[in-house]
Amino acid sequence: MIAETVCSAVAAAGLGIAAVTAYRKRFLTAARLAAYSLVPLGLVMTGVVEWAADTAFSPTAWVGFGVLGAAWLLFMTTRAVERRTGGTRKERRAARAAQREAVAPTASAPSLGPAATRPAVRPEGKQRKAPAGEDFSDIEAILKKHGI
Repeated sequence: MIAETVCSAVAAAGLGIAAVTAYRKRFLTAARLAAYSLVPLGLVMTGVVEWAADTAFSPTAWVGFGVLGAAWLLFMTTRAVERRTGGTRKERRAARAAQREAVAPTASAPSLGPAATRPAVRPEGKQRKAPAGEDFSDIEAILKKHGI
């Protein structure tokens, strides 16, 4: 009962402000204010305000909202896990097989052009001498694994 009275008073006050705004020759703003002012009155007349008040003070309704929230949380969790794992076991096996086939056997050649012509200059004390027969096979294996 109180909610209906408050909504009606808000609508009447809003219509009064809209009338003053129209008197000042700001018709577009006055029409928008009138539209906003009629919304609470329409909600009272359709019974939405009474339904909302009954729902807000009903413990059964709040338990229902909790159940809906738990269902939503379960749904979103299962979707996230499904996206992360790739679906069923058969789908994961197919994805692994496709990934193994995706790496080309000749992918060890660098795709970048030749190095810069000017060598990098290091301070005298921090230069490191590399052994003459240094092997880069482990780096090539990592690059092949990633398809580079």
